[in-house]
Amino acid sequence: MISSTKKDIYIFPIKAVGVIGGGQLGKMLTLKAKEMGFKVIALDKDPSCPVSSICDELIIGSLYDTEKLYELAKKSDMVTYEIEHTNTEALKQLEKIGTKIFPSPALLELINDKLQQKTHLIKHGIPTSKLICEVTKTESIEYKSRTKELPPFPFVQKARKGGYDGRGVAVIKSENEIDKILETDSFFEEFVEIEKEIAVLVARDINGNIVSYPVVEMIFNTRSNILDMLISPARIPEEISQKAISIAYDVINSFVSSNLKAVGVFAVEMFLTKSGDILVNEIAPRVHNSGHHTIESCLTSQFEQHLRAVAGLPLGSTKQHTPAVMINLLGEPGYAGKPAIIGLEEVLKTEGAHLHWYGKSTTAPFRKMGHITIVDEDLNSAIQKAKILRERVKIISENT
Repeated sequence: MISSTKKDIYIFPIKAVGVIGGGQLGKMLTLKAKEMGFKVIALDKDPSCPVSSICDELIIGSLYDTEKLYELAKKSDMVTYEIEHTNTEALKQLEKIGTKIFPSPALLELINDKLQQKTHLIKHGIPTSKLICEVTKTESIEYKSRTKELPPFPFVQKARKGGYDGRGVAVIKSENEIDKILETDSFFEEFVEIEKEIAVLVARDINGNIVSYPVVEMIFNTRSNILDMLISPARIPEEISQKAISIAYDVINSFVSSNLKAVGVFAVEMFLTKSGDILVNEIAPRVHNSGHHTIESCLTSQFEQHLRAVAGLPLGSTKQHTPAVMINLLGEPGYAGKPAIIGLEEVLKTEGAHLHWYGKSTTAPFRKMGHITIVDEDLNSAIQKAKILRERVKIISENT
């Protein structure tokens, strides 16, 4: 006779997870969820979105549609999201009537407004670049037309809401670049001389346990400002790595101390400055591009970790067993339509290379269409393989 308690017994599917958004992050989250015995209901406006072919149910509608969000919540044991752009007011009301939503809608609301996010970091003593001033949409037009005095060059402008994948950020280095100013509610912050851009993935469960993954190094595409290559572990001294992880923990604990339910995976993006300081740039309250390599290189991927956290299950080991490099596959400039790939055989012939195709029905310039992760015991070898594949693998459109 098997001895057990009710707490030890799980009936399949273990949980019904509601996912707001059906993009590539939702797809990779769902792939792991199905492997673990979860049911997945997703919400997305596109019937052919990446998650559509693998989720148990797709609710078709806007991520801001209150009725659709209520339908998703009704069918789910808990709700999470793969994208920040949704109706936080509706989610707060759902939480009030008992829906489990992780991370919390209040935390999402804070992070969605990059000025509030910035002021939160400053208030809690988290190192970040200097905030120069808040800028209304009207003021941004005045700055752009030179009817309002600009701060000293260089400086950075960030849109308060809606920015992602390189959008919503403008770096203004001189008078010649004033036309780059964004005409929106935003803020100016100091320009930082960067040695490297790094990130720390952190996961926190409902019991307050926190774990982190090794620090990663990020190299960005200068044309699109989208992550081009990720290197893990980051090529930085151990003391810098430990300091970055400590700061990432401080960020999560600052949410907890503010009575925000910080449950799930968080990506804390940082600058390592020329002077050796670490400054927090932005936080993503979800699985993230900087953690895709964990699928092949870590004992527990970021996607499994997020599901464990939001479902109330024990967190997994974050140990990285093999060095890894990841490159994003972006749509080539000048191509739009049904996607086609050049260099597929090169990927398949490369030892340690793993192709992830997102299944988007159309490509567009700089649109994320997939990624390649290369694992290799020699990090330098992985970097060289990644550089070769980056040059040889291209995403174009079918009718070219």
